[in-house]
Formats: sequence, structure tokens, C-alpha cells
Amino acid sequence: MAYDTVKMKDWQISEAAEANMPTPDEWRERLSLEKDELIPYGRLCRLDLMKIIERLKGKPDGKYIEVTGITPTPLGEGKTTTTMGLLEGMAKRGLNVGGAIRQPSGGPTMNIKGTAAGGGNALAIPMTEFSMGLTGDINDIMNAHNLAMVALTARMQHERNYNDEQLARLTRMRRLDIDPTSVEMGWVIDFCAQSLRNIVIGIGGKRDGFMMQSKFSIAVSSELMAMLSIVRDLADLRERMDNITVAFDKRGNPVTTGDLEVGGAMTAWMRNTINPTLMCTVEYQPVLVHAGPFANIAIGQSSIIADRIGLKMFDYHVTESGFGADIGFEKFWNVKSRLSGLKPDVSVLIVTIRALKMHGGGPRVTSGLPLSQVYTNPDPGLVEKGIPNMLHHINIAKTSGITPVVCVNRFLTDTDGEIAIVKKAAEAAGVRFVVSTHWARGGDGALELADAVKEACEEENSFKFLYPMELKLRERVNRIATTVYGADGVAWTLEAEAKARALESDSSYDDYATIMVKTHLSLTHDPSVKGVPKGWILPISDVLIYSGAKFLCPRAGTISLMPGTSSNPAFRKIDVDTKTGRVQGLF
Repeated sequence: MAYDTVKMKDWQISEAAEANMPTPDEWRERLSLEKDELIPYGRLCRLDLMKIIERLKGKPDGKYIEVTGITPTPLGEGKTTTTMGLLEGMAKRGLNVGGAIRQPSGGPTMNIKGTAAGGGNALAIPMTEFSMGLTGDINDIMNAHNLAMVALTARMQHERNYNDEQLARLTRMRRLDIDPTSVEMGWVIDFCAQSLRNIVIGIGGKRDGFMMQSKFSIAVSSELMAMLSIVRDLADLRERMDNITVAFDKRGNPVTTGDLEVGGAMTAWMRNTINPTLMCTVEYQPVLVHAGPFANIAIGQSSIIADRIGLKMFDYHVTESGFGADIGFEKFWNVKSRLSGLKPDVSVLIVTIRALKMHGGGPRVTSGLPLSQVYTNPDPGLVEKGIPNMLHHINIAKTSGITPVVCVNRFLTDTDGEIAIVKKAAEAAGVRFVVSTHWARGGDGALELADAVKEACEEENSFKFLYPMELKLRERVNRIATTVYGADGVAWTLEAEAKARALESDSSYDDYATIMVKTHLSLTHDPSVKGVPKGWILPISDVLIYSGAKFLCPRAGTISLMPGTSSNPAFRKIDVDTKTGRVQGLF
């Protein structure tokens, strides 16, 4: 039964569907799990990674389906919605299917974009738990990350206050001689808090800490979230935890979490995060939730752990990458797939008429402000002008050796004429094209999508990486910029190029992955530039070092790791029914 998406808001649909959500015992039976493989957590459950993987290690993997999109508007174009719809549609066809999505950050949930649970009849439930902490992974990551900063700042205070003999006698510590101007890490909080981007800490006397400039980033951009996305098990996480570069000493050597003797305690905070959380769609298909969002400032992928489990449990496993193919798919392609050893069978490219109109020259789309009527009234001309952005993203997927399935996530205001323009262009590009109405109709609206994806999974592809690991950092960035983004080249600031040269000359960084930090709202570094611009250069201002995750992260332009809260944030509409305790107003 499809819910009335005109009369019911998403949180109301979720509440109605939750009445029949499977219990832990029902999940065990449905998913053929052993009793100790499912860990109850309130209305939710975690899956025990190691027990499931060990039992199913001899079972062949299912088909591996990735979901990405074109360059989105700030409102998002429905990748999670389409992921939920695809699961529902494939289940309607009688297929054994499950998926993996990322846990939303409290930043966008309380700001302008809302939750990342999908929408309408293609929604992940229970929506409130999903949107507000779930089983605590982000909170555990915040605590572990900030504990590293506590260890660093306390160490700096004690080294300032004691001489070498006192330091050894009173604290049993050797002097690390940390350079306060070369601190890599900052603090994290899971809200969009622009006032915390640049701060001064330790104001007061000698007992009040070490005074220095510091910063906050949003929690899901933490290196610990990146590590959770790519590790294979708890042992892998623990090994990496001692290798995080927190700062540099006055001789330029890295100071790590291992040097601060805090890696064990950080792992203790994160020990439970290793097991994915089990949720479902409103039509009760299983959905694993693991790792976090923001492919523009993080890896932005469902975890390797969730995909490993899903590929063993399901005949068809659908996983989600963040933002457009230039950001999320590129990292899935060249980082996640390389690290996991898992080869995708097909990618689904999500397109909306709204986004194509924006890329065709439509008015600016601003979250929190009314949408121009251009986006709700027919305008085939704008759609036609926006087609090059879709074609560019198709070519990104094709460069990897995958021929994607192009899916229009149809809105109620889209016209047949506008969709016909997209269909003609997609088919001319040699890809499968479908229109899906899963938001309004659930699985029944996604049958055509399910059929196209199943058919595509049966075809062989020639998946290959964009570059070999032997390629040096600046050469990798140039290849990503020119081949994936469409830039004419790369311009490094003097500081960024000096850092890149130093990293290239140190063989210990040779096996580090390259994770670009770039706006998701444009193929360029400038979020105001739409479509497929020509004749531009990608500026690189810094290279972030994530030595636990083994990532080098070139930062393009002025993008910040701490988003800001808007003038009309979502938290104004969120409240609690004091009689039932239920949260209202989430979207």
C-alpha cells in the first residue's frame, strides 16, 4: 500500500509504516541470521560483522549496484529516495535485495537540507532514530576524535609547565616538542556552526590549558569517519588508530595518536561503531546504515563493511555514494573499490528536471527560500540547455568502464515533454533510460528501474581505475581535474605545492589514497558555476593529511570543513509531541 504523499509528510509516513516494522525475531527469520548475529538496540538492531562474514565466507557475492547522480541543486536530487525506491521495486519483482546507505549528519538535519532518509513512499524508517543519532556512531566518533585533541592540548600544557626531568618524573612522558603553529587536527561537533571555524583556546592562566589558535569541523568530516568507511574489521580500525597525525613537532616530524598514547582509548569509544545498523524501507526491505555523508569534504560512501555483509546476504546489494558522479562516484571508483577489492556491476545515475533547468541557466536555487516557478512550470528550453551536465556525468561513469542506467527521479511538476528531451539525449549517449515514480508510488513506481538495473547487472563491464597507485599526488590531482571535472589544469598555491612535493618525496605516503575536497554544487571549485564550464583551472590551496585512513586530501578553492547554519534552518519546524514523546517536523 502506498501512502498519500500529498496529504502526509515524511515523518507521518514513517510513523504509519513503523507500526508493522519487523521485530528482531522477524528479521532473524527473514534474513536467515543466527541468534547471536543480530544485536537488538531499542527498536533497531546492529549486525555482528565478524560472525556473519565468517559464516558466509564461502558464499558467492551478489550483484553490486552503486547509486550516484548529476551535479545537484542545494536541495538534493533524491539519491537516497531512489535507492529506497530501487530496493522496493526489485523486491516487488521477487528478488532478494538489500542496500547500504550513510547515516545523516545533525548539521543538515537541523539546517537546510533536512534528513537523508529519502522521502514519500521511498523512505528509510524509523525516520526519527535515523535522523537523530541512530545507534550512536557519530557521537562515538565525536568523543574519540575530541579525546585526541584533549590528549594533545593537555600534553602541550604539561610540556610548557615542566622541564624534562619533571616531565619524566611527574607525568612519565617524554617531550614531544609540539609546534603550536603546526597542529593538523581540530575539534568536531555535528552541527553547522560557522562561529567555530576559527577559535582561540586556552585563554586564562597556566592551569587553563595551552593558548593557541584552533578550529572546529563538522563531525562527519573527521578522519575517524573516513576510517570507519574503509576498515575491514575492528583489528584494522585499532591498527590505524595509532597512526593519526595530530600535529607536527618543531623539526617537522609528525606527532601521532600513538605518540600521545590515546589510540587505545579512542578505539574503546568506537568499538561498537564497527557493526552496521539495520533499518528498512517503508515497504520493509532491509537497509544497512554505516558511515557518514558529505562526499565534498569526506569520502562520503556507505562503508566497505556494510557492502561486504550485504553482498553475502543479498543477491542484489545497492550502495550509495554522495553527491554527483564527479565527487561521490569518483571516490567510490578510485578509492573505495580499490581498497575493498569489490567490483561494481552497474551504476545508477540520478537525474532531475529541476537540476537540469538549473544547469541550463535557471534562477539560483537557495535552500530555505521559495523555489522559482521556473522549476515547477514547463520549460523544455532550459532542460535542453542543461543536458550537457548529465552527459558529462554519463561520461565519468563510462570512463570507469561502466555504462550507467540513467534514472529520472520524477517530480509531480515534471512534464512528459521535458522528460522526452532527457530520454532522447540519454539514449543517444548509449545508456539505458528509465523514469521512476517511487516517491509517489513506492515499489510499484520503480518497476521499470528495477528491470533496467537487473538487466544491466547481467552484462559484463570493463571496470578500471583512473590512475595507478604509482602515480604521484600532483599527477593524480591533474588527472582527476582534467578527466573527471573537465578542467584545463591545476594551479597550486606555493604552500600547497611545497607540501605536495614533500609528501611525494616521502615514500611512506606512496600508498595513500587521494581524496579530493571540492564543492558538490559545481564541476568546478566555485559553487556558483553551473553546467559544464570550459576554459578553467582548478586551484588547490592545501593538502590535508589523514595518516590513519591513509588519505591525502587536496583542498580545492576555499571550501570549509565546517558548514554554516542558514537564516531559515529546519530546527525551527521540529518539535516533540509531549503526550507521546514523538518527534514532529523532520523532513
